[in-house]
Amino acid sequence: MPAPLFLFALLAPAAQAPVSPSTPITVTGHPWAPFISPMGEPFRAHTPADDTLADWFYQADRNHDGVLTVDELVADAERFFAKLDTDHDGEIGPEEIASYEYEVAPEIQVMSRTRPVAGQSVPAAKKARPDDSPDTDDLDDSTNLGRPRERQRDRAAEVDASLGIGGALQGAARYSLLNIPEPVAAADTDFNRSITVEEFRQAALARFQLLDRTHQGRLTLAQLEAMPHAPKLDGKRPKHDDKAADERIGNPLPTGP
Repeated sequence: MPAPLFLFALLAPAAQAPVSPSTPITVTGHPWAPFISPMGEPFRAHTPADDTLADWFYQADRNHDGVLTVDELVADAERFFAKLDTDHDGEIGPEEIASYEYEVAPEIQVMSRTRPVAGQSVPAAKKARPDDSPDTDDLDDSTNLGRPRERQRDRAAEVDASLGIGGALQGAARYSLLNIPEPVAAADTDFNRSITVEEFRQAALARFQLLDRTHQGRLTLAQLEAMPHAPKLDGKRPKHDDKAADERIGNPLPTGP
């Protein structure tokens, strides 16, 4: 048999095999916390071993020398800006900001629950008792009286903390290196509800200075991993003391008249 006919005979059965439209497609979702880059781009983990901070760093480090410079951060900002500027008019307008907040990085929404780090177990929700009676640990051993109000206050405090209420980190700040709840909209320094590429570049310059605490003009992955907001693979984060002085770093106020 000639070679072309032989190949056709092998491929014909595969080409004729019907594809069932009812074939199920399995999609596995992981409700883990993303890493939000200084300019607001989300990097999500697909396995417990994924290092999302490193994923962003190695992408931004264009020459792969293990050092992130201000020029590389600006270039990374310009790349992400082009991704958000879906109509290619040179600005990120209100609709594109909304698309970012609801589609690209919905985890930054203020009223969204704080997500656990990849691999960290999520505590199971405690089921309410059908008769709404207090649990055994709601009882005071000395008086044998129920303390449901105290339990309610404790649970309310847990919810507030998970939502970033009461001095805790909010929005994107829960998943990033900087205390900026909405890193894209924060680049709008003239408050006209639209961000130009120049505004985004200037935001990248300012945020590099915030990250470069030693003023060396360069950042290493080890330096960023040592920052208090950096996500940890073991799921542990420093506890925030509401009574302590707020020394967190954030977006500087715009300058000018």
